[in-house]
Amino acid sequence: MIEAERASPEERGALLLAIRRAGVRDIAILRAMETTPREAFTPYRFRDLANRNISLPIGCGQTMTRPVDLARRIAALGVEKRHRVLDVGAGSGYGAAILAQLANEVVAIERYQALAIEAAAHLTTLGIGNARVLHADGLAPSPELGGFDRIFVEAAILSPPPALISALNPGGALLYARAGTSARQRLIKLVCNSPGVFEETDLGPCRLVFSTEGQAETL
Repeated sequence: MIEAERASPEERGALLLAIRRAGVRDIAILRAMETTPREAFTPYRFRDLANRNISLPIGCGQTMTRPVDLARRIAALGVEKRHRVLDVGAGSGYGAAILAQLANEVVAIERYQALAIEAAAHLTTLGIGNARVLHADGLAPSPELGGFDRIFVEAAILSPPPALISALNPGGALLYARAGTSARQRLIKLVCNSPGVFEETDLGPCRLVFSTEGQAETL
């Protein structure tokens, strides 16, 4: 990974401390959060805020998730180095960059073409070679993409559609926010114990933007 514009050590240290205080203890996740510059994925006018634990706008009406929330959800997903991961709702590409340091391969899908192009450029600039970004409908991934060991949905949905469930390998896990009102979303982990047999775990409240199905015709 090449060097990019970096935040001060004090800013980065404060953010990592907030992540630890939120209960994230996985060394690999902490290292990934420490070495992946969030400012490299942030629109220029907001870069001075990139290492604060806040959501930031990125265009097309979308936002970057708070770093603490992202770290907690990735920890809940349980990504290992041997895993192939599907990242639904790539946004800026920051989540894909974190996942790429934890997994063998990451396929990130973004419905907005402008965001998909920018996210891919960010990953290329940082020299991240095991993650790619596709402009498509992440809730209906093409069967040609193959199966995934982990599926990370970066938005709130009513329930995982059949095409997404079909993309999950046996023994795999899917993490998503079950949509309700913004104050009543629940973080759900779905584990495929065997073909057609799933175990669902409610991991508590969360708050994510609502997903829109389909590939955006504009933007």
